[in-house]
Amino acid sequence: MNAKTTCRFSLIGLLVSAVFASGAAMAQAAPQTNVPGHPRVNEVNNRLENQQDRIQAGVKDGQLNAKQATRDETRDNNIAARESADEAKHGGHLTKREQRNLNKSLNKDSRQIHRQRKH
Repeated sequence: MNAKTTCRFSLIGLLVSAVFASGAAMAQAAPQTNVPGHPRVNEVNNRLENQQDRIQAGVKDGQLNAKQATRDETRDNNIAARESADEAKHGGHLTKREQRNLNKSLNKDSRQIHRQRKH
């Protein structure tokens, strides 16, 4: 093998291990899915969890490569961070506007995951 091929395989191996490491970190830092008395928070958390499951299923069945999965997980992590910041402003609750904005971002990510898994 030449140096270019070796470098490519090393990069692919690094990306795959990063995906699995980020998946494990996401599982550990996953938001609590059912927060009593917080239906907006529960909806967003359940959607984030569902999308994480879809990403992992795509990696498992080969429809998503490591780079795509990492990008999708990063987007979901950013949404989760926005959700946490919004909750912190309102004592653990989300306003309707915040929920709507988070859902808009989740919809965009969901479409992207769907398009990637379809091809």
